[in-house]
Amino acid sequence: MVLEEYMSGRRVLPPHLRKQPDPEPEFEYVLRDATTADLPDIREIYNYYVLNTVVTFDEKAMSLREWRSKFAHLTKHGFPIIVAQSPSGQIHGYALVAPWRQKSAFRFTVENSIYIRPVSRGKGLGRVLLTALVERCRENGYREMIAVIADSGAEASLKLHADLGFTEVGRMGRVGFKFGHDVGTITLQKSLKKKSTH
Repeated sequence: MVLEEYMSGRRVLPPHLRKQPDPEPEFEYVLRDATTADLPDIREIYNYYVLNTVVTFDEKAMSLREWRSKFAHLTKHGFPIIVAQSPSGQIHGYALVAPWRQKSAFRFTVENSIYIRPVSRGKGLGRVLLTALVERCRENGYREMIAVIADSGAEASLKLHADLGFTEVGRMGRVGFKFGHDVGTITLQKSLKKKSTH
């Protein structure tokens, strides 16, 4: 008797009697300040977006040496870099700010960057990281936060920023060229000044 004949005569169990699949493990993480030990994970996450998307205008993967230099510069000047770490030690994603412009009068304005490991997307982590980053920057005395987002392929990022109170302040068309396509940018801004209580 072939397997098909054997199976065709069997009754199918009703759903409540079938073996249930194992539940998906809970998505867990802790937020903390990044350390140099996190840089290989951070580099891996960022380079995925460099090589596969237009959400960053970098076209070449960043080396660990470049990330170490960037990390040293940002931490030396007190810019927050936050990671979300799983119980196993893997980094799900990170968020950081950097100077908006180099001239000294811009010193209270920062630009954010948030990148989530592809398998960790769609679980609300971007919102958690951006919320924590905004609060940290507010505590550190920054007054304005800027986000510069690609005008295509970054719809989730645009929605996230809008949901957290960023407003669109400008667009530039065709300022980037990646993967054979013109890409523009959308600039959003959020005031970090604490609201008066009276």
